[in-house]
Amino acid sequence: MFKGLGGLGDMAGMMKKAQEMQSKMGELQERLATLTVVGESGAGLVKATATAKGELTGLDIDPSIFNPDEKEVVEDLILAAIKDAQAKARDRSEREMQELTQSLGLPAGMDIPGM
Repeated sequence: MFKGLGGLGDMAGMMKKAQEMQSKMGELQERLATLTVVGESGAGLVKATATAKGELTGLDIDPSIFNPDEKEVVEDLILAAIKDAQAKARDRSEREMQELTQSLGLPAGMDIPGM
């Protein structure tokens, strides 16, 4: 394609690749907003649900932990579940990004702006 144009053929190929990457990045952002992860603490007594983008979307607390004398324990369990969900969201997002960069033939670990 574009024979005889020298470097312009390469430039056209690079532009096409950039447009493809931009399109796939948009698709990935949409997918990360719908993928969910669940973080847990207290052997599952507290569960926090988040999107792969890290947005907390739900919190499930087993009623058996509601003891007024153990308020601080409950708070700690809630925070631990949220942190676990956020860590899982980060991991999922990184895995999805690696898959995208590999599918585009980009080097592993390449930082893509906006992610």
